[in-house]
Amino acid sequence: MCSFRAPWVSGVLKRHASVVPPFIRANLEGPQPNKLLTLVIINDGSRVLLGRKKRGFGEGYFNGFGGKVEAGETVRQAAERELLEEACITAEDMKEAGVLVFTFDDNPQPWEVHVFSASRFRGEPTETDEMAPVWFNHAEVPFDKMWADDVHWYPAFLQHRYFRGVFGFRNTTKLVWHILEEGNE
Repeated sequence: MCSFRAPWVSGVLKRHASVVPPFIRANLEGPQPNKLLTLVIINDGSRVLLGRKKRGFGEGYFNGFGGKVEAGETVRQAAERELLEEACITAEDMKEAGVLVFTFDDNPQPWEVHVFSASRFRGEPTETDEMAPVWFNHAEVPFDKMWADDVHWYPAFLQHRYFRGVFGFRNTTKLVWHILEEGNE
């Protein structure tokens, strides 16, 4: 597993020092490096292709396609591999859309997720053991069946604005604090 610390997070902590909950600060400033992950969302301009997670962490939620960056992989290579493994498609025009850092009160290791967007792909989205692909119109993205942070950054994603965010969760799924900044790729 690859990991590192996103350098811009320290700036976020300084700019918002008075409102960052203690567990978030402790995790982000602690010795544990970030767990490095990817997320790919196909956005054809009017619809997004999401997958319903069939097993494991996040089971039952709709999400993009992604996972851990393996040793020896770049973030981009991991994103391409995960998209192929989970949806049986290959992005033709994938570009980085943003970076999200997640911290949990029940897990001291922050997660650094590189979010990618693609509008064109090869192959036919196909259900796998892990994900069931479903198209959603932009106005019908099922936020009530997604992670609580998604409603905050999806507007920037759908409008092709680069974003960076830090999100803090209690008990794995309850979002208790976040900051989202746009620009500065």
